[in-house]
Amino acid sequence: MTLEEARPRHPATPSASSVSELKQIALSFLRLGTIAFGGPAAHIAMMEEEFVRRRGWVSRADFLDVLGASNLIPGPSSTEMAIHIGHQRAGWRGLVIAGVCFIVPAMLIVMICAWAYAAFGSLPQVQSVMYGVKPVIIAVVVQALWGLARGAVKNRFLAAIGLIATVAALSGGNVLIVLLAAGAIAAARVWLSEKAAGGFAAGLPAGKHLIASASSVIVAAPISMLGLFLIFLKFGAVIFGSGYVLLAFLQADLVSRLHWLTQSQLLDAVAVGQVTPGPVFTTVTFIGYLLGGIPGAIVATVGIFLPGFLFVAASRPLIPRIRSSKIAGAFLDGVNVGAVALMIAVSWQLGRAAIFDFSSGAVAICSAIGLIFFRINSAWLVLAGALIGIAQMSYFSG
Repeated sequence: MTLEEARPRHPATPSASSVSELKQIALSFLRLGTIAFGGPAAHIAMMEEEFVRRRGWVSRADFLDVLGASNLIPGPSSTEMAIHIGHQRAGWRGLVIAGVCFIVPAMLIVMICAWAYAAFGSLPQVQSVMYGVKPVIIAVVVQALWGLARGAVKNRFLAAIGLIATVAALSGGNVLIVLLAAGAIAAARVWLSEKAAGGFAAGLPAGKHLIASASSVIVAAPISMLGLFLIFLKFGAVIFGSGYVLLAFLQADLVSRLHWLTQSQLLDAVAVGQVTPGPVFTTVTFIGYLLGGIPGAIVATVGIFLPGFLFVAASRPLIPRIRSSKIAGAFLDGVNVGAVALMIAVSWQLGRAAIFDFSSGAVAICSAIGLIFFRINSAWLVLAGALIGIAQMSYFSG
């Protein structure tokens, strides 16, 4: 029996019991979205505790099944897990409610932070806080990069693709071309080997064509609500691997190409996205507010999360086919290695802006040690960095 067959059917008109079920889903994911600090791995662990162990809404086998499916499609994996769980529990209504309720608390918190930043960000006290926080963010990104690299580089061939992609990214190559080329090279190798062996090579699933078409979206330099929506829709449709890969796209498009943000503003946005609960993708809520106020924040958030809902809805019946395709698996392996290469490039660029003296370097090194060897929650390290920045300002001003 498949996952879809095992899920109970729900009537078109919601009954009292189904309304109660939807209310439970909404309250559960609102609470989770409000307290889920620590990044995607922590979010997924909290979902396993809440919905597998405590509530029994999902079996452990089904939980692992949808976790694997979330890693096979673009978008933020923890948010897509919430969407999958909501769908399995209460069908299409559950899919929408679970995803929206997981995203909205983080979006509202980040929007408040963006308002405060826009109103008071130029004050010396705020600048001193960000002086200590930015090196911590670089350490967080490097730690995420290390974990992703260990999982993505599975063999020497993928390592070679990663090396070439890193050189291309550092040389200013287009991020979408780097990702798609890495995936295409890995898929071509499997296709050629199967063809040489006389095997039948099935084509890539429809997701590839969706990615290719999304990558053709071109946003003009002037800022408009439609422009914001399209560019963040593109990001949500093509980003594999981790929310931290988003940084490479933000750096390439919003900082280097369109000049909508400075590197300092990008680092500040990442810092806010890291210290607040919920998906890392809510970093774009902060950016949308800076570019277009409250409407910009809402448009950017809807744009980047919408593809995740669509991909989850489309992929559920296609999960067995995607998993059985060697070429699809190879393509995704290549994309993941390309994503690691992009993160290396953006870490270097952002690191040069955040670490420029002995104190900021010491904060970055100590944060990396705390993350890697002592597994300290990144939110505590961000708080410590802020306190160090304030202390340093007080010392020099005194």
